[in-house]
Amino acid sequence: MADDWARPVVAWEIQARDADTLKLFYRDLFNWSMTDGPLIRIAAGIAGPLPGPVGVMRTADHPGVSLYIQVLDLRQTMTKAEQMGGKITLQPTDTPGGPTIAGILDPEGNRLMLVQQ
Repeated sequence: MADDWARPVVAWEIQARDADTLKLFYRDLFNWSMTDGPLIRIAAGIAGPLPGPVGVMRTADHPGVSLYIQVLDLRQTMTKAEQMGGKITLQPTDTPGGPTIAGILDPEGNRLMLVQQ
């Protein structure tokens, strides 16, 4: 059998009570070009992290998935998220040896992390 390779993240799921409204939130907040239909594709962005995304598994009080989304301007994105019904959970914070991050909740309470480009 041939050697195996690292397995990339190839799909995502965001659970919502009103999926159509939440789709508009993500589209407008992150300027995503999204396809219609039951399987939604998001066009690849520019200036993504190389060699690829990183992740972490940790113990928490409840299960869940956090998306880390790169943005051009943290404060501007946080303000826009609040105007669109989101909530700020973490003010911009420098990570040791890494990027500046901030946290928000989408209008239905899903956690998102914003990463300064």
